[in-house]
Amino acid sequence: MLIAHAGKRPRIDATAWVAPDATVCGDVAIGPGARVLHGARLIGEVGGAISIGRDCIIMENAVLRASQRHRLRVGDHCLIGPHAHVVGAVLEDQVFVATGAAIFHGATLGRGSEVRVHAIVHLRTRLEPGAMVPLGWIAVGDPARILPPERHDEIWAVQAPLNFPEWVYGFDQTTPDLMVQITRRLSEVLGGHAHDSMIAS
Repeated sequence: MLIAHAGKRPRIDATAWVAPDATVCGDVAIGPGARVLHGARLIGEVGGAISIGRDCIIMENAVLRASQRHRLRVGDHCLIGPHAHVVGAVLEDQVFVATGAAIFHGATLGRGSEVRVHAIVHLRTRLEPGAMVPLGWIAVGDPARILPPERHDEIWAVQAPLNFPEWVYGFDQTTPDLMVQITRRLSEVLGGHAHDSMIAS
């Protein structure tokens, strides 16, 4: 279904196809030959644009999101696998994001890079062109260090200074009652969906 949000309507090239049970909401542009499969969700919040390039494939139940702080751009000939989560990042051309992978705010994935099944590219991380994140591993930092999950202390040493709450939500991680502040702000922003309007199904 296509949904207008905050005065922005999805723009879908005439040669693209969106499954009838996928959701495309807000400021989303889908390029020529792209395919958005069943159950996928592409959500451009207020001020958050999503751009999907030529011949991209967004598989079943993938979630792509953008916000005012973190827009999302997917280049040409990218494939985003089932149940993948991509938010506020830049994917250059010919990137492969496998099933269940997660790409976070401010990440950049260079041309031809691969993020394999259940792998993570953390916020503000830069993958070089052609880089590969193995199954279940984590890429963190700029330039990326690619580490197995059991090396949590090394991952956290790079990740902690990136200050996820500040980068994503605008609150420093030392803010008192941090989750209260985050959820109140998100509630206000997401409450805007009460005024969305269906364009087509």
